[in-house]
Amino acid sequence: MTTLVVCIDRSGHLGIDPPVVGWEAVQSLVTDAGVADPEDSRVNCMLEALRITRDLHDEDEGAVVAVVSASGDSVSSDRAVARQTDDLVAEYDPDSAIVVVDSAEDERLVPIVESRIRVDAVDRVVVRQARDIESTYYLLKQFLADEELRKTVLVPVGVALLAFPALLLLAESPAVATAAIAAVIGAFFLYKGLGIDTFLARLPGEIRDAFYSGQVSLVTYVVASGLGLIGVFAGAIGVSSTGGQPPFILAMRFAFDSIPWLTAAALAASTGRLLDEIIREERVRGAYVNLPFGAVAVGLVIRGFSAYFLERARVFDPFTVQPVDVGPIAVEGLTLEPRVRLAVFIFTGILVSLVGVRFSSYFNGAEVEEDVDDEVAEQQ
Repeated sequence: MTTLVVCIDRSGHLGIDPPVVGWEAVQSLVTDAGVADPEDSRVNCMLEALRITRDLHDEDEGAVVAVVSASGDSVSSDRAVARQTDDLVAEYDPDSAIVVVDSAEDERLVPIVESRIRVDAVDRVVVRQARDIESTYYLLKQFLADEELRKTVLVPVGVALLAFPALLLLAESPAVATAAIAAVIGAFFLYKGLGIDTFLARLPGEIRDAFYSGQVSLVTYVVASGLGLIGVFAGAIGVSSTGGQPPFILAMRFAFDSIPWLTAAALAASTGRLLDEIIREERVRGAYVNLPFGAVAVGLVIRGFSAYFLERARVFDPFTVQPVDVGPIAVEGLTLEPRVRLAVFIFTGILVSLVGVRFSSYFNGAEVEEDVDDEVAEQQ
């Protein structure tokens, strides 16, 4: 078994034509490079390659040490390293390789060696006195080379540093300026973290495709947006008319007044998506079929809980059924207690949800039976 111990140097300043192969040749090269520039990190890299070769020989394992080098632009240097590796593999026919590098730039060439021979290990040599400094340097270099990271981190930090003095002059309060900067940076991180930028970048294309393909959901989404705005407006009016109440009761009032409109919005959007799936595909997933029922069920439950809290807080009077007299049939008036009314809403929501699950199961079951019948007919 022969192992190729290869030291990669991308600077291309060895002084002799690469590759340099053999213990004596590499040892002489180390001496020359060390005398010429004792601070050169390549000296440590080549010494590490010699050490690994010596250890392999001590373990009675065949080893060939070599130094490959190239200079110039990225493409030409990479191809030069590839040619030298091909020559070494063809001449010595090693079973595996150990790659020794001294920088992140040289480490980028490891895949080239890996594509020609199995690489068992990659040994990165960093001078001990400069380990922390060099590691930090390469980390910062990679960070600054990533355009996306620069935009995500450096841009908001730079804007914050520029805006902070202006806010101090305008607000005349460090607390207000700091709070404003923190709020803006937090909103930006949420904007990036939740993928809102990706969604907004993709939205025009989806709208264009929806226009061209004639999707029903495009219209229903617009309707849902309008209903949602009406719901928010109705909730805000309800809150404004309920003064002197704790924040929790105000939130319940907002939910009570807005949830019918928001439920209608969710129902419109989910129905449009369901119609698109029915038109576009032969088989519709059960989640799309059950979605409208789920929207109505959730709306009923939220409406019931919000009404319960409002009645208990005496914002609303208990629900009363007026007496009805239709010919010979007479129904007396009835007042529902808050807990009874809540139970009715919860029961109705669960019932609607079960109907949706049943309808979805029936819908998918019928499609599965049709597919089975078609397969049986084809086999016959």
